[in-house]
Amino acid sequence: MPAEHSPARFLVVLDADSTLIRNEVIELIADEAGRGGEVAAATEAAMRGEVDFATSLRSRVEALEGVPLTSFSRVLARIEPTPGVRDLIDAVHERGGAVGVVSGGFHEILDTVAPDLGVDVWRANRLATRDGALDGTVDGEIVDAAGKAAALGEWAAERGVPLSRTIAIGDGANDLDMMAAAGLGVAFNAKPAVRERADVVVGPVDLAEVIPLLP
Repeated sequence: MPAEHSPARFLVVLDADSTLIRNEVIELIADEAGRGGEVAAATEAAMRGEVDFATSLRSRVEALEGVPLTSFSRVLARIEPTPGVRDLIDAVHERGGAVGVVSGGFHEILDTVAPDLGVDVWRANRLATRDGALDGTVDGEIVDAAGKAAALGEWAAERGVPLSRTIAIGDGANDLDMMAAAGLGVAFNAKPAVRERADVVVGPVDLAEVIPLLP
């Protein structure tokens, strides 16, 4: 994780799964265990806000027990960056801003994807392992809705950015707290409950559509 915290004019924080990237990573990993359909249904319920995110995540991660770490190369090969993501990140940097990504997904994937896309700072969950395979648990505190909002506030403070000059972009119920905390909350490719509570709704699945909203 980059340690330096250079001042920035503004901060844009994105969710990862279905926002920064087109995929839901936990479903790709579950495919490796032959449990993709089961996990996808549980993920959909969590993103709609029908179940507690942390409880849901723990139960979904249990379904990943036994997936070998060697399968992560296959998972990474299936990751699709969202259209327009590089254009948005370049535009933020050209205007003197910083880009953060906070995810209910996993560092095991984000640690490769985020720097490749030019993201400045990122935070996600970690999967616990045993004997070269996933053990079905999350290592450490879960990044949930409150954790996402806290990350936005922390990263803004580190860079001298007032919350009024922050933008949060997300699609699921666990993004609502950070969208409420930010100066501007953008629903992107979002569930109905998220669209209803956002300041701005972006319909096309193209992150370049966010560029006109940048300060």
